[in-house]
Amino acid sequence: MKALFWILGLGAVLYVAICLLLYFQQERLLFFPNKLAKDYRFRFPGRFEERWITTADGTKLHGLLFPADSSQGLIFYLHGNGGALDSWGDVATTYTRLGYDVFLLDYRGYGKSEGRISSQQQLLADADTAYQQLLKEYPEERVVLLGYSLGTGVAAWLAAHHQPKLLVLQAPYASMRATARQHYPWVPGLVVRYPLATDKVLPQVKAPIVIFHGDQDEIIDYRTTLKLKDLLKPQDQFITLPGVGHNGMTENLVYRRLIQQLLAPQG
Repeated sequence: MKALFWILGLGAVLYVAICLLLYFQQERLLFFPNKLAKDYRFRFPGRFEERWITTADGTKLHGLLFPADSSQGLIFYLHGNGGALDSWGDVATTYTRLGYDVFLLDYRGYGKSEGRISSQQQLLADADTAYQQLLKEYPEERVVLLGYSLGTGVAAWLAAHHQPKLLVLQAPYASMRATARQHYPWVPGLVVRYPLATDKVLPQVKAPIVIFHGDQDEIIDYRTTLKLKDLLKPQDQFITLPGVGHNGMTENLVYRRLIQQLLAPQG
């Protein structure tokens, strides 16, 4: 009996130790940045310019602005948790061809951006600073907020605190805690320091919302994301992309046809 209690006690200690490790080392599990040298030269077709945004604590964030030939507005793009703008910048052409300028932001520690992400509050505040910087050049009624994967929670939060023309979410999650339960069901929700609760902020979004999700998504469970459908307004849309996984949605022909319809000039 003593041996059983000893084993159970050891198991409990190990469980708590692992949870503490996950709590304090969470950034290493969630963010996978690709760091770029300050003098790195981007190579993309068409025109683009580098932008710098200074946050409240003096950290410099890096972004790229891709102008369309005849702009009808701006797409403020928040990318996923891996890579940097050297790879994410390829998406811009899809939207500049539709007449939208595109701004992409690298989070702290990604690409040429300084610092490192240390809290959800900081991540959201950085995005808000960049968004407000771009609003000095674009009227908000011509701004589309677009988030992909990790960026969907940030984009939804921004849309809830501002008044963009449209919110587009590609492969969103109900919350990071829900996604954590999907992959690590034994981890308590309180361990997740980046809840990014899209399901909590979506009802506060006044702008039209369009959600795209592939039904073969192997990273963010499509069935979990379906819960967001119940939170949408009558004019919002939840679009299922049959056979589509987590990556490569922007290149999907069905997505391209539908996003062209959504972004087409109105009457």
